[in-house]
Amino acid sequence: SIKAIESSSKEDDTTWLTYWVVYGVFCVAESFSDLFLYWFPFYYAGKCLFLVWCMAPVPWNGSQVLYHSIIRPCFLKHHQAVDNMMSDISTKA
Repeated sequence: SIKAIESSSKEDDTTWLTYWVVYGVFCVAESFSDLFLYWFPFYYAGKCLFLVWCMAPVPWNGSQVLYHSIIRPCFLKHHQAVDNMMSDISTKA
C-alpha cells in the first residue's frame, strides 16, 4: 500500500490506501498495548472515535495526519532496507 501511495500515478484510491496503512500500523501497535490499555475507562469509545477520525472525509483526517507526520518519514528512512529484505526473501523462496 505504501508503494502504491508513493507511486507517480495518483488516483482516488490514495485516500483509502492511506487509511489502510494507518489502520494496519494501529492494529500492530494495539496488539502489543491492548493488554494494558483495555483497563482504562472509555478505552473502546476512544478507539472508536480514533478510527472514525481516521475515516473522516476531511483533508485533516487522522489517516492523512498520521501518515504524513509519522509513517511516511519512517518508511522513507528505511525503505531501502525493506526492499532488500523482501528481495532476499523472494530469492530464497
